[in-house]
Amino acid sequence: MVNFDEEINRLGTNSSKYDDIEKLYGVIPRDSLPMWTADMDFKAADCIIKAITELSQHGIFGYYGNQETYDYAVKSWYKNRHNWEIAGNCISVVHGLVSGIGIALQAFSKPGDGVIVFTPVYHSFIRMVKKNNRKLIEQPLLIDKGKYFIDFDRLEKSITGSEKILLFCSPHNPGGRIWSKSELEMIATFCEKHDLILISDEIHNDLVYEKSKHLMFPVAVPNISHRLVVMVSSSKTFNIAGGLMGNVIIEDDILRQRFKSVHQTIGTSANLFGMKIAERAYSEGEKWLDELLLYLERNKTVFDSGIKQICGLQSMELSATYLAWVNFKSTGMPEKEIINRVHKRARIVASIGSSFGKGGEGFMRFNLACPRARIYEALERLSLEFNDAK
Repeated sequence: MVNFDEEINRLGTNSSKYDDIEKLYGVIPRDSLPMWTADMDFKAADCIIKAITELSQHGIFGYYGNQETYDYAVKSWYKNRHNWEIAGNCISVVHGLVSGIGIALQAFSKPGDGVIVFTPVYHSFIRMVKKNNRKLIEQPLLIDKGKYFIDFDRLEKSITGSEKILLFCSPHNPGGRIWSKSELEMIATFCEKHDLILISDEIHNDLVYEKSKHLMFPVAVPNISHRLVVMVSSSKTFNIAGGLMGNVIIEDDILRQRFKSVHQTIGTSANLFGMKIAERAYSEGEKWLDELLLYLERNKTVFDSGIKQICGLQSMELSATYLAWVNFKSTGMPEKEIINRVHKRARIVASIGSSFGKGGEGFMRFNLACPRARIYEALERLSLEFNDAK
């Protein structure tokens, strides 16, 4: 069994999650609980460490080539784990999926074109749309019985004709929502009606809990492949984001060529280390992942139970991801006060809700992929700081 309770010091290791928090949030790292950046505080699977050891012992670190074995590992994983048969030469490797989004925005739209996102949503969606000079169109999600839903009526009424792309997060980050087959079909129908390219970021597809099942978009709606761009990566699944690799999978020949043409203008090539560890993870890491999911599910249960005991706080039910989305609105406090209490007084570095776009105000996102003792510590600190909520 993997020891996910092991405490590992990450300070001074060039970890963004730890070594950047004083600069970004004014919080001293040594006595804080970093629960913001979406990477895990767990050692990678032994097979990944073994792959790096083998590379190091070989001692030559040249350019990566011959992607066939990597592609085979990716295709085998998605066939066995998700019932998705990836056809032909459909996989383009990028330096992380945020980079992939940037390339896709340039390939399938031009400056000033509209890009629809359902907010609150992973903040890099918003940043990349703006940085690429596209028009950000935020469609706030509805909350019903503690879950997010898409307001399709509002979406249909708001369409202007300037929109070229729908950028979709599945499973949803930060809400942990798994979209149903009927919802995916409705999104596909909407994109078909309005001639939109659908970019589906499914990076959390493997981080799904026991009673839930994530449907990959091409499995749920196979007839949408002519306008579908799917983005996946081993980075979240196996905690290897530092390897900077992601897969952009496009079955349609014309769309794929458009993407590759823009990708080539950047001049990047695959990262040797990232590719080798990802291939090994997909080939040998399934047992580690299964153990991880059991541990994360218990962390989630502990956290949700503790949040329920704190007046004014509600944690959205997670079906996927290890990112808890906590609603502080019932405290009656403005966001500035919530942030002050969480960051400065409780010394918990959580992600600020408003950074996820419209609808995120009054929320904070907490990373639960850490030793369980830190979950208990975070709950104790939050309880102390919000025991005076109305």
